[in-house]
Amino acid sequence: MSPNAENLNIEVRIHDARTAVLTIGGELDLDTATLLHTHLANQIHHGRHRLVLDLSALDFMDSSGLNVLIKAARETRQNEGDLHLAAPTPAVHRLLEITGMSAATPIHASVTDALASR
Repeated sequence: MSPNAENLNIEVRIHDARTAVLTIGGELDLDTATLLHTHLANQIHHGRHRLVLDLSALDFMDSSGLNVLIKAARETRQNEGDLHLAAPTPAVHRLLEITGMSAATPIHASVTDALASR
């Protein structure tokens, strides 16, 4: 684990056999992106191809974090699933908008809304 990996908190909740909700808090950057990628890959490996990322506690995200989200979106789609982003903080939401990620990946106001969408 990188020395700054403690700056990222990830909690995983299994919603059903195909769905996991990951709550991500702290800073998603070059030092912590691999940790998130590992968690996402683990969920996909275990057949959970519908991933909801709760971004309400994510204070910062850079291009490394954005790359992890792009890869996760691609991998879930390749497995007939999808990636949903929920409740991003204003700074993270702005990055998603500027980069066009919001056009390709659904962004929801809450985890409940993300889970309700099909």
